[in-house]
Amino acid sequence: MKGKTVVITGATSGIGEIAAKRLAQMGARIVLIARDKTRGEATLATLLERAPGLAHAVHYADLARISEMKRVAAEIARKEPRIDVLINNAGAMFASRRVTEDGLEFTFALNHMAYFVITEGLRQRLLDSAPARIVNVASAAHQHARLDFGDLQSVKSFGAMKSYGRSKLCNILFTRELARRLHGTGVSANCLHPGFVATRFGDQSGGMISRFVGLAKLFAISPKQGAETIIYLATSTAVTETTGEYFYKCRPITPSQAARDDRAALLLWERSAALAGLHA
Repeated sequence: MKGKTVVITGATSGIGEIAAKRLAQMGARIVLIARDKTRGEATLATLLERAPGLAHAVHYADLARISEMKRVAAEIARKEPRIDVLINNAGAMFASRRVTEDGLEFTFALNHMAYFVITEGLRQRLLDSAPARIVNVASAAHQHARLDFGDLQSVKSFGAMKSYGRSKLCNILFTRELARRLHGTGVSANCLHPGFVATRFGDQSGGMISRFVGLAKLFAISPKQGAETIIYLATSTAVTETTGEYFYKCRPITPSQAARDDRAALLLWERSAALAGLHA
């Protein structure tokens, strides 16, 4: 990874932070996108200490707001002469339905739209840097999810796990359509299930969700284990020519039938572009 630049969201804790540190130790220059300045500065300091001389950087943005997604992507594209790997990792689950300033349900905005908008904002830089890679962190939580294109914002039906599962289904469908559009460019796009990991995830969800997740973490794998597939997809020569796949434990596996629906993937792309005010 020497000489390579990696942009990563959600890297101030959990599997994202582990991945950032490991990749930095392998020689990569890390560009963080963070929301919390205290954690962002702490993670940056650790990177500079563990992998000095690489000019690691951090940019701050609220990835639940489309204007912020666009701003930070444009800022990074302007400052970085090349981007070799983009890792979309930031995500959360919310106990109750909340709406962003853009009128989007928070889970959908943060877990899906941020992936879509950040990737679109950095797409040209990735193309110019080819061969390059895009790694999207999804989840096995997609397995029982179905998208209702008449209710993408969960107005009619909201449930914390239901909305989270839908957002992770969006991650996989987005990856499939992205890989199709990038075919032959030298930029690959793959996604993964990291496993159920003991991180900060769910701690601030509120209500019974935080309690349930807290208990479940007693049986979870470590962040180090959870980060392995992210690192693998970002670095391994074995997946240089692989794109549009869903991985678990560093191996491609088959996602749900709904996650293999290419018509839904295209429709989701078109809807997402319209919501973000971008060309489909």
